[in-house]
Amino acid sequence: LFYANEESRQLKNRHIGPEHLLLGIIREERSIAAEILLQFGLQVQSIRDELGRLSGSQTPAPSIPKENAAASSLQEFTRDLTADAEQGKLDPLVGREPELERLVEILCRRTKNNPVLIGEAGVGKTAIIEGLAQRIVDKAVPSFLEKKRILSLDLSSIVAGTKYRGQFEERLKKIMAELAESNENIVFIDELHTLVGAGSAEGTLDAANILKPALSRGEIQCIGATTPSEYRKSIEKDRALERRFQAVKVAPPNEEETLKIIKGIVNRYEAFHQIRYSKEALEAAVYQSSRYIPDRFLPDKAIDVLDEAGARAKLRARDEDTAEPTWKETVDNWKRTAANEEQLISYELQTIEDSFFSIEVTKDDVDEVIARWTGVPVSSIKLEEAQKLLNIENELHKRIVSQRPAISALARAIRRSRAGLKNPNKPVGSFLFLGPTGVGKTEVARTLAEYLFASERVLIRFDMSEFMEKHSVAKFIGSPPGYVGHEEGGQLTEKLRRSPYSVVLFDEVEKAHPDLFNVLLQVFEDGVLTDAQGNSVDCKHAIFIMTSNIGARTIQKRGNVGFQAGVDVSREKLEDQVMSQVRQTFAPEFINRLDEIIIFDELTDADLSQIIDLQVANLNQMLEKRTLKVRMTDDARRWLIEKTCADRSYGARPLKRALQKYVEDELSEALIQGEVSEESEIEIFCSEEKLSFRPVTAEQLEQEFFYRA
Repeated sequence: LFYANEESRQLKNRHIGPEHLLLGIIREERSIAAEILLQFGLQVQSIRDELGRLSGSQTPAPSIPKENAAASSLQEFTRDLTADAEQGKLDPLVGREPELERLVEILCRRTKNNPVLIGEAGVGKTAIIEGLAQRIVDKAVPSFLEKKRILSLDLSSIVAGTKYRGQFEERLKKIMAELAESNENIVFIDELHTLVGAGSAEGTLDAANILKPALSRGEIQCIGATTPSEYRKSIEKDRALERRFQAVKVAPPNEEETLKIIKGIVNRYEAFHQIRYSKEALEAAVYQSSRYIPDRFLPDKAIDVLDEAGARAKLRARDEDTAEPTWKETVDNWKRTAANEEQLISYELQTIEDSFFSIEVTKDDVDEVIARWTGVPVSSIKLEEAQKLLNIENELHKRIVSQRPAISALARAIRRSRAGLKNPNKPVGSFLFLGPTGVGKTEVARTLAEYLFASERVLIRFDMSEFMEKHSVAKFIGSPPGYVGHEEGGQLTEKLRRSPYSVVLFDEVEKAHPDLFNVLLQVFEDGVLTDAQGNSVDCKHAIFIMTSNIGARTIQKRGNVGFQAGVDVSREKLEDQVMSQVRQTFAPEFINRLDEIIIFDELTDADLSQIIDLQVANLNQMLEKRTLKVRMTDDARRWLIEKTCADRSYGARPLKRALQKYVEDELSEALIQGEVSEESEIEIFCSEEKLSFRPVTAEQLEQEFFYRA
């Protein structure tokens, strides 16, 4: 098989056929079959000559002429992608039929036949060009392109080594002259924006201005590739250069398309790493990378995850198998001691095949790679989404006190969306949180982001008091053309483009200008937001939460209705009164596009006591390094609540400030002065209308342990 593969490469064939197997058998030493064939007069060279004669009528794929190789600038500064495709060096192209068809259409035009692929880094622009080269070799293109060859131009190597003025221009003009000699050359320039300013000095032209005349006259044909931001900055500014290219937009593939792409190229990675990828690993690479690596694009990030997972699995298996003899050592021993050729060959082939597929990359390997890249705990990544959705209430209540009706309504809406029981073109959820300040509205959004998306970093927060003016709408979607900041994009659109899986929080939304709500209508209805440059941003994977203090006074007057008699009637009346105020503030078309309007209750004394316990638990986490622990008595809790929360309109925020003032500040002074020893437990109690500290004795701990037992 090795010899057959070698013969196939020498004959420049892309497959191993019977003729190559025949040559491989004859070249095999100590082979009974080879001896029989040689006895009948079959020779390796005669078979090669006959194969060459039979294939002589076939037109070979075009390649760069070999004559004058030393003087050929194309050989020095370009790479022939069609030759690489013929030799099987390029990965196959999966999908991308619309983009490839558009590319071929532009190349077949009479004028302005220079396409430029515009897409984010990692979406597969270069892969499309390599796929075109492969189709040219396979004759799967129109006859107009069958004899074309695609040459990838390395612009940096042209600039490198130029010492004197005019040397860069001389190199580039020489390349252009060689390209113009034949109409079968198509030059591919990756990172097309580097043409602008390349090789320029004071009083000289850059590469873009040198190429313009040749492009306009049609002397050379060019394919470019660049990103949208670089296209706007470099190409669009030069209108003369822009009109010589036809834009082909390359959007990132969705998860289903990415999975098909990976399945089409995974055999290359399996052969390289000598491992096997499980189906679950492929699916996890696509899903997890899409969820936890928002600043990169599919399919590039999913392929990188698989590549690194394969390398990790191979290295781990090698470390485990260092003590075992390799199959090569076993074969060498058999060659020295055994005489059975057939047994040797069958064993060798079987061990080679087994060694390629004995190591399997699983979903756990992919999860570990994602965790290492992002810093997200592996346990959070491994938790299945279905389990997360079922546990939303329990997880939120670990940090959110009370508010059970609000959290239940939020959890039901998210589960309904993820189960596919709502319009797939809308966001995961759009909610309006109403209630007094300090009752946990913002904290719910922060906790939800950390639980569903494994990090608070995916919480995109906007203080809507910054958007009170009419012109502030431009901050969201970007400034219109002609205004400062047009090239930078909008705050919301750019953040959602980088992090599509996120929780978007509009804090105190009633303070924003009414025109901003008109922008949000298309987001809540179609899951799409169009920026000032005309680019669409996908919002279907985001959760939108708006907080407002509308109806806060009504809620405070009624108290916490959940603990009063006639709960249902009281709550219905409360909701009607609050909703009447909401209708006075927001337009009907805006209210109709919301999934839920959730009302948060005012906090009770029991709720505030639980918040104190949560804050003390956070304090104990900070004191773990000192092996110091703090606890608080019931009278100390009551004193704090009476001292700070007499007016419930401020919520729990004054309580947090009081803990800093009366507990954390006093405790820090005691630690610095040495009044409190480390590796001990401190009890906070109320004495003479103030908080005091005392160490917990061993007798107290024994009594508590006895009562608990």
